[in-house]
Amino acid sequence: MAKAVHSMIRVLDEARSLAFYERAFGLTVDTRLDFETFTLVYLRNPEADFELELTVNKGRTEPYDLGDGYGHLAVVVDDLEGEHARLTEAGLGPRKLVSFAPDGGEPIARFFFVADPDGYQIEVLQKAGRFR
Repeated sequence: MAKAVHSMIRVLDEARSLAFYERAFGLTVDTRLDFETFTLVYLRNPEADFELELTVNKGRTEPYDLGDGYGHLAVVVDDLEGEHARLTEAGLGPRKLVSFAPDGGEPIARFFFVADPDGYQIEVLQKAGRFR
């Protein structure tokens, strides 16, 4: 059976992205691989083995066009309201809290979104049900 190990995104400014992901989600550098034209930076935290791979293409000066195919990354937290308040206080601009209840039924998820410095969307979900 396959096991998901990482997701890769391209970032313009390594330091800015590292600061965001550490401040927002406690992700720190596990491995940094430097090559002639690009650098790969693997971020993780003690909560999971899954990593976020940042690809930094050297010499790039223009922001990436995220296009209309990218959706979002998702993380789960124990205290959704507390994390929303913490990210707000940190000046990271999380969007509003949402209770998702399709067709007016029971809520199946509670979440908010926050964007990283390159515009990638991250969904922050309350740990519950299928989101564990």
